[in-house]
Amino acid sequence: MEPTYDYRKFAILYVDDEEKSLKRFVDAFGDQFRILTASNARDGLRLLEAHQDEIGLLMTDQKMPGEKGVWLLEKARQLRPRIIRLLVTAYTDYDAAIAAINTGSIYKYVEKPWDPPQLENTLKRGLEFFMVQRERDQLLREKLSVLHNMMIADRIVSLGLLAAGLSHHIRNSLVAVKTFLDLAPAKMAEEKADLNGLRNPDFWKEYYQNVQNQINRINNLLKDLWSAAEKPTFEFADQVNLREVVEDSYAQLRPSFAEKQIQFENRIPADLPVLNVDKPKFYRLFDLLLKDELASLPPGTGVVFTAETASNGAGPEKQQVKIQLTDNGPGLPQEALRIVFDPFVVRSDTPMEYGIHLMACFFIVHHHGGRIEARNNTGQPGTTFTLRLPVNPAQSVPARPEHDFLQKVLLSDSLWEKLISSE
Repeated sequence: MEPTYDYRKFAILYVDDEEKSLKRFVDAFGDQFRILTASNARDGLRLLEAHQDEIGLLMTDQKMPGEKGVWLLEKARQLRPRIIRLLVTAYTDYDAAIAAINTGSIYKYVEKPWDPPQLENTLKRGLEFFMVQRERDQLLREKLSVLHNMMIADRIVSLGLLAAGLSHHIRNSLVAVKTFLDLAPAKMAEEKADLNGLRNPDFWKEYYQNVQNQINRINNLLKDLWSAAEKPTFEFADQVNLREVVEDSYAQLRPSFAEKQIQFENRIPADLPVLNVDKPKFYRLFDLLLKDELASLPPGTGVVFTAETASNGAGPEKQQVKIQLTDNGPGLPQEALRIVFDPFVVRSDTPMEYGIHLMACFFIVHHHGGRIEARNNTGQPGTTFTLRLPVNPAQSVPARPEHDFLQKVLLSDSLWEKLISSE
């Protein structure tokens, strides 16, 4: 049984400076295809940009006033590489047709004047090819999304186990140290002699406190990573106001910001939609982000929070809030931007913390159905963290892999075949 195609699902754009050719084309094929027309290449490009998701095939005459047909075909190839491109040529334009074929700009060329039955067959085959490619690409996107989520899940489990294991072993190892430290001040206080101050109870008291602080810091870092890696097992029933969450998180750290002379601005609108979240983890997300800024920024710099509503498509289930945390610090090396959310990656030469804070942020955002990324500010110092969070994680569509990555894969047939055939 031969497959049936809906030839009106995607439009055909025909560009020709001859009004008679445009009218003849519409009269001949208007009943079978959705047709858009333009009388020059510039207008054709504007239509292509306005309807790029609707157009499956572009057919253009070569010789026109102003920009030629091959110019439009090349623009179309850059804008939407999958669009099927046809060049209409007279016998005197064969050189242009051959050049277009050699540069990969066209699917086929059509001789002018064209024969309606033959051209109808060409248009149908072209749209069929476009639709088959589109279906194949959709299958790939779905498979890549599954693979992406599997890799993230594996990463989460592995790091969760790592954090749990490290926490267990470090705690066990530190028991002996803590026991010694608990006994040391009392033991030293019994001693009357003072050998270069080493048996001074005040010395041991200060030493004890410093080591205890480091022990607590290690345990807290591991607890953050472990807690963030553990996926919530309940519904996101808590509703929060984003501006209030950020304000509350900053209030806890206000003395540290003041001590380091780091300015803070909360420009998040108060009327943003309320977010459905896992409240303890959501508050922890902003606590960790601000702590990372404290650890990484030099004195005299600043931090600004902004946010706005965004949409990932039609329907309330896809409504998102886009949050940006921007600082004017030293920024990140280009090679560090790719791995900034991995543990033990640091943002400065003399960090107070390792990158476990940002890794924990990555997990919390991921479990809320969102995405987080970092980039250096353009034309000015500093780094911007962008978080995209669904208003309702339980109803949101899982985030797809990076667009640039998908584009590269979809345009590489060999890589596509390897991925689509893998188990």
